[in-house]
Amino acid sequence: MIGQAHDANTPVARAIPGSSRSFLRTLLKYKYYYVLLLPGLIYFIIFKYIPMGGVVIAFKDYKLTQGITGSAWVGLKWFRILWSTGDFWNALHNTLLISFYKLIFGFPAPLVLAILLNEVMNQKFKRIIQSILYFPHFLSWIVLGGILFAVLSPGTGLLSWLGFSGSPLMQPESFRSLLVLSHIWKEVGWGAIIYLAAIAGVNPEMYEAARMDGASRFRLIRHVTLPAISGTIVIMLILRTGQILSAGFDQVFILSNDVVVHVADILDTYVYRVGLSMGRFSIATAAGLFQSLAGLLLLLFTNWLARRFNDQGLW
Repeated sequence: MIGQAHDANTPVARAIPGSSRSFLRTLLKYKYYYVLLLPGLIYFIIFKYIPMGGVVIAFKDYKLTQGITGSAWVGLKWFRILWSTGDFWNALHNTLLISFYKLIFGFPAPLVLAILLNEVMNQKFKRIIQSILYFPHFLSWIVLGGILFAVLSPGTGLLSWLGFSGSPLMQPESFRSLLVLSHIWKEVGWGAIIYLAAIAGVNPEMYEAARMDGASRFRLIRHVTLPAISGTIVIMLILRTGQILSAGFDQVFILSNDVVVHVADILDTYVYRVGLSMGRFSIATAAGLFQSLAGLLLLLFTNWLARRFNDQGLW
């Protein structure tokens, strides 16, 4: 039975030291939960932690014929080359710009949507709207990219009916805006689920007390709902800040083209192009390592800032 602890007086338990015995009791008590957790742990170990050994390529003159251990150690050579490359700084600039746009406009969107859905009284209508908004999340960017190409085509798409002669996908000045809008369209419904779950946990008596004091719906949202879910908002903001240097490889790779490459190239596509297309594995690994470390530092800083001013954070 789940949750039932095993007897601590068994011969096996008596042979184990106190702290280890306590850990073993906890492990046995929740063993079925750990079994459910196991596939996720195996995934992260195989695809996230084991590949970390390959970051040493960033400090070596890596050659496929010599392997990682046989390649010569060159220290920070590739980082110096990377930081002296104009394409890298352009990719970094585009990454920060696109990510900040997504943060400013995309982060509040799920929160606003969750609050609006929470105010809908007709449950059947609410479920229909939720299903429509959730659906794009389950489509890959290949499918959504095809839809956008078809809709925004100046020859046969919706834009031709409205009299436009050019596509935003082919115009550098509007391409980043299209990235942000399409990102919101795809993820706003799925992102609202977390906030809806947090809102569902708000004590109804707080709403009743506020209504008795004459609070309007707007004041209920401002003085009850938002303060009650502030912890969830802070945590989601911290997690989103840690992804600032990852602007979305799939989306940019599918939607970009040679006309807008100078405003669309981000660190993810730069690593892909330099590493896989050009075969310069060492410099691509250096760029990827820089991206990961910078993201980690941003995550730590944002968490520290949240703990300092709001006393809430990931840890």
